[in-house]
Amino acid sequence: MGKRGSRRKSAESLGTNDDDSVSSSSADMSKLTLVSRTEVVQRDSSLDSWLEALYEKRGSTREKALSLIIEAFTKNLQHQFVEKNFVTLLDRYLHSIKRGSAKEICLASRALGLLAMITEDKAHELLEASLHPLSEALKSGSEISKISHIIECLAVITFIGDNDGEESEGVMQIIWEFICQKTGSKSKLSPAVITAISSWSFILSNANGCCLNSKNWQEAVSHFSTLLEKDDRSVCIAAGEALAILFEIGCPKIKKDSADAIQQLKGKILYQVEDLSREAGGRGSNKEDLGSQRNLFRDLLKFLRDGSCPETSMKIGGDLLNTDTWSELIQLNLLKHFLGERFSKHMQSATNLPLPNQENELLRSRYKFTLMKKHISSGEKKLQKSQFASSHKEMTRALNKERNSSQQAKSGHFAACDDSEWVHRSGAFD
Repeated sequence: MGKRGSRRKSAESLGTNDDDSVSSSSADMSKLTLVSRTEVVQRDSSLDSWLEALYEKRGSTREKALSLIIEAFTKNLQHQFVEKNFVTLLDRYLHSIKRGSAKEICLASRALGLLAMITEDKAHELLEASLHPLSEALKSGSEISKISHIIECLAVITFIGDNDGEESEGVMQIIWEFICQKTGSKSKLSPAVITAISSWSFILSNANGCCLNSKNWQEAVSHFSTLLEKDDRSVCIAAGEALAILFEIGCPKIKKDSADAIQQLKGKILYQVEDLSREAGGRGSNKEDLGSQRNLFRDLLKFLRDGSCPETSMKIGGDLLNTDTWSELIQLNLLKHFLGERFSKHMQSATNLPLPNQENELLRSRYKFTLMKKHISSGEKKLQKSQFASSHKEMTRALNKERNSSQQAKSGHFAACDDSEWVHRSGAFD
């Protein structure tokens, strides 16, 4: 406790001497570096204590420690701490998934996904060690929240850790069996099913179709077409995104005897998609969900007709994150959902962060970024307009003076327009 107190006091004292360093920008940078290093030491000390708490017998203690670790990992990417403690973190997370309560399993699944995002070079090792425990936890669980967290974790660690597609096929099969089992009845579908559909699409978008043969592709298209008839808009949207991915990658090695069946199926889906893109809202309907549904299926309808994918741009720090394929769009949607409000932090450029190596190069390397044009505030626009108007008046006076001098010199050889006409014409510059 004494060491932590001294570190805290040291950080505070470094932060209160700004007046003494105004004259030297190099001193400012040195001070910022010292403060940053002190904060890192304090943070690592806290992380060490939370990691130690994962060995505690009391489940509530482990749950609290997992919550604090997740918060720390989403605020800042703890590269050095993770590199030093990767094996221990992985072991403790899997222990919680195997033996913890439903709440602890949810937290450990989320922590495991974050760990995979931070340690790209060890992501495959993490995936291999985690597949069996997560699969077993999925089979033994009935709580909706627990199932959703496990499935989403499976999707994220497979997306990052599977380099050759071998694990992707197995994970997709696990999720597919869950989808078929839960959507076979006429009862209302749980949010876990929607998570499963989105996660299945997410993995497929990264596997480039290598996980599906022609038969599986047709089976998936047919099943998701059936889900478009559900009354739940969230289910329809998830099924629509899955169909978008399936048609974007295309049916592998179409056989002649199945070509007609595929065309008929596509015709049916076109009719369904067009209907959903124009659906009217009934009494008590959620306008936001209805708007999302219409927008998605309008984009999907255009894509099925002429192959045009929706293009999107998102502001990330000083950059624009651009998508122009369904695969990219669906990947980013799930990553945003998984990371929550810290999504931008993981995608942000290193130049906008106070500490080195805090950007997630794994995610940035997968997507297209462009430098964003500088945003001009309304106040800056007013100032620019005022400065321009002032300079414009001076220019008008100078031109009028020059014109009058020319008229006097040439004794009226040229007819000149009066001042009001000149100002009116020059108004195009305002």
